[in-house]
Amino acid sequence: MAQLILNQVYKKYDGKKKKLFKKQEKNNFAVNGISYTCNDGEFIGILGPSGCGKSTTLRMIAGLEKITAGEIYIGDMLINDLEPKDRNIGLAFEDYALYPPLTVRENLAFNMRAKKKAQNEIDEAIAYVAPLMKIDDLLEMKPSALSGGQKQRVNIARAIVRRPGLLLLDEPLSHLDGKMRQQLRQEIRRMHHEIHCTAIIVTHDQMEAMSLADRIIIMKDGMIQQIGTPLEVYDDPVNEFVAGFIGEPPMNLLHAKIVNKNGGFVFTFAGSELEVQVPKKYGKIVCGGMEVILGVRPTDVMITKKSAAGTQVRIAVYENLGDERRIAVRVGASLVSITTVDDVFYSVGDKVQLAFHEERTHLFDPATGNRIRG
Repeated sequence: MAQLILNQVYKKYDGKKKKLFKKQEKNNFAVNGISYTCNDGEFIGILGPSGCGKSTTLRMIAGLEKITAGEIYIGDMLINDLEPKDRNIGLAFEDYALYPPLTVRENLAFNMRAKKKAQNEIDEAIAYVAPLMKIDDLLEMKPSALSGGQKQRVNIARAIVRRPGLLLLDEPLSHLDGKMRQQLRQEIRRMHHEIHCTAIIVTHDQMEAMSLADRIIIMKDGMIQQIGTPLEVYDDPVNEFVAGFIGEPPMNLLHAKIVNKNGGFVFTFAGSELEVQVPKKYGKIVCGGMEVILGVRPTDVMITKKSAAGTQVRIAVYENLGDERRIAVRVGASLVSITTVDDVFYSVGDKVQLAFHEERTHLFDPATGNRIRG
């Protein structure tokens, strides 16, 4: 195992390459001063949209990209200028990159043979990793005879066969179909629990990060937005970007204006008659005329019984997914998503009334996107 430390790490590409990276149009940095610590045995997920700098970060840790500034440590060793082969890192890419003429066994042994390891040591390592990744019955087959899931198992096995101190996974499941991704997620989590190595997975798929990682680093435009456990980033997002990125369906984010009414405050929405009572926890930080972004998870929006006082909205989308129902209603120019396990049926155009789980709402500043805390 190994502790990984990144201290104010930057990556800047030269002018010739700049046009290849849209994110550089804003700040010219692919990675912009990131710092974090990955503890011994911890599984970290780096999550973000395409172009946010997550794969560049992984490549700098692996030594495949030179850093522009900052420090990277593995344990007590500064590895800025250390060759990739000397970093004791296992790396599994999105592409399987297996050697077609070689059998699975020979693919697993290739790097160890290049390092002049003894044959008995190679055999012991393969005997350990093959059942761990459930490829022991594939060892004499060639890559052309394997399915995509089997190839990725071999790819990951090749990364861990040398027992690296740090395991790096660069979007290893992106080529697989939905069911296979779910199965392999479980295999990766089980594998990590058994070998207990320090691991980092880079992904744009929040389900992968949420299910695999002990902590998640969320990136945007080369910068870290939030670091926390899956539950922390889901329940306590620090800004509008994190709130809208985490969750499936994502959090509803509604532009609202706060107005005084009957001695209290209500949220109002442009183009809609809907009014929502402002929770008491925000009483000391809001005022009449204030504009905010109201965030609420689809599971925290409820369809209530009709009352004379309530404002009705129309059903715009109804989806029955078997174990849950997903509904969308139109509020002004926005669609509000609702997820429920109740056995209900609606037709498009039906009128309903809404209520929000008040204590699970979030407020964000429209100017900065930062969370407004009560």
